[in-house]
Amino acid sequence: MTLTIATWNINSVRLRLPLAAEFLRDVQPDILCLQEIKCPEEFFPYQAFHDLGYAHVVISGQKGYHGVATISRRPIEVLERRDFCTKGDCRHLSARFEAGGLSILLHNFYVPAGGDEPDPEINPKFRHKLDFIEEMRTVVAESGPDSGAILVGDLNIAPLETDVWSHKQLLKVVRHTPIETEGFESMRIGGGWVDLMRQAIPPAEKLFTWWSYRAADWDVSDRGRRLDHVWSSSNIAGHLSGIEVLRHARGWERPSDHVPVIARFDLD
Repeated sequence: MTLTIATWNINSVRLRLPLAAEFLRDVQPDILCLQEIKCPEEFFPYQAFHDLGYAHVVISGQKGYHGVATISRRPIEVLERRDFCTKGDCRHLSARFEAGGLSILLHNFYVPAGGDEPDPEINPKFRHKLDFIEEMRTVVAESGPDSGAILVGDLNIAPLETDVWSHKQLLKVVRHTPIETEGFESMRIGGGWVDLMRQAIPPAEKLFTWWSYRAADWDVSDRGRRLDHVWSSSNIAGHLSGIEVLRHARGWERPSDHVPVIARFDLD
């Protein structure tokens, strides 16, 4: 069987509901994980997704900020909405579903951006981000003969030199500073997670999923960063058949500054 999972920081699900509907009609993923939905549960547009064939929708949302949603055509069981760093922010949702004879644990994350100043002593937002990444060390890649794990989301760090438009110019810019990238990769590797995007697309190649709204012509300047990620346990990584980054989605009318990332798996 084929399993397709997409992740996308939509930057307001109600504002960009037409784009989400277009994406689902065109791509038809089994599961879509959204970040930064910016609405509480009672205002989430459930019916619109149900009408598109996605009967299973679970969210962790709050008014005006943050929030994640997992939207699925197959049954999913909510396991946890974890409050990382006890901030009261809705930045995580885990659910379980069955595919290819495996019970798969799916984590949907929205990691804090960290503000502008990369100094945890003077910038509490950056301190929060570093603490959040440190706490993510407890999220390990479940793996067994009948189980596996996938982690997706806007993780707000571009870890590799080729994940940013200019490694040299961004070394002191939040999202690519050494304290972030080194902690991030240590957390990922220590948790047993495989970076599926870089498994499919060689690390030597530039790879971006985000382009700033501030760029007059984002496509020509191409000053992007890879902030959105797809990871899995090692036993699922071998079933990856492809990764697709929908770069053209950044040029849609009233787009998010992030684009969808799609992972496809062949499961026996």
